[in-house]
Amino acid sequence: MGNERAFGFLPALVIAALATTSFHCGQSQTPAGGDTAATEPAGPPSLDEIANSTISGIYDEPVQLQGGSYEGEPFDPEGSSRPRVGLVEGFLLTGDLNGDGSEEAVVMLWESSGGSGTFTYLAVLGHEGSDLINLATAEVGDRVQIRDARIAGDRVELDVVQAGPEDSACCPGEVATLAWTLDGTTLNPVESGVETSRLSIASLIGPEWVLSRFDRNDPAPEEPEITVLFKEDRIAGGSGCNRYMGTVSEGEMPGDLTVGLLAGTMMACPPEVMDLEDRYRQQLEKVVKYGFANRQLIFSFEIEDGNVGVMSFTSRQIGE
Repeated sequence: MGNERAFGFLPALVIAALATTSFHCGQSQTPAGGDTAATEPAGPPSLDEIANSTISGIYDEPVQLQGGSYEGEPFDPEGSSRPRVGLVEGFLLTGDLNGDGSEEAVVMLWESSGGSGTFTYLAVLGHEGSDLINLATAEVGDRVQIRDARIAGDRVELDVVQAGPEDSACCPGEVATLAWTLDGTTLNPVESGVETSRLSIASLIGPEWVLSRFDRNDPAPEEPEITVLFKEDRIAGGSGCNRYMGTVSEGEMPGDLTVGLLAGTMMACPPEVMDLEDRYRQQLEKVVKYGFANRQLIFSFEIEDGNVGVMSFTSRQIGE
């Protein structure tokens, strides 16, 4: 990939350990010398290992992550654009993708050099003895929104919102499932078997969405829990103290969203809870856009200075 390519920015960081012991007739099978580790499959790479690993397949030369990120020299000595790479925060899948009996780790990385685009990549890492190896890397795409992710058998699957044939890069509107299999040192794209559709409010129906952040750097408290549930052109949920309901409508562009005036119960709660409720409802009524980022639902809302705030929600199946 040439250095003349410009990319956008995606905020960025990522555990499991697996050990097995074989038994026969109630006795553990231990090799000579008593070294059980020699017969046990290695666990998947840890977060600390990955955050300081070498990743190939993004630029012409591998990049060395330090603390989960990489920053190279400017493309032009007199310019400010430079290559930047980082791990997407909280994204980690583990599973045995190549059938060797050991689990690999799959992480997502963002790549940026200050342009308008945002390119993301999947990277598979595993152990070879005591060494950490980047087995394969594949580009996911430009400004692709991640709705969900999983390892299904020997496949990596991503539920995404991406730019369809008639979409501009800024405003993706195609709902799709992408899949890859690991073949040696290559992540090969394969058919997912899931038909594409258009992004709509129907994409949000099913789970209950639990508020995780009031804004980018402002986590929501675990208690009281604040939720939203979609049903056709209506929403309902808990705003901290009271239950609320309202209408929603879509606009011309994919992800456009307007929330109507909210109604609800009128119970009184402690002042700090009422403050949270008031803040949430005011932000909700100013939502102008919805989308997805790293398996979370994102509401963009207008704020007084003309900028846009971002509320984040995690999904939960009803009854969990």
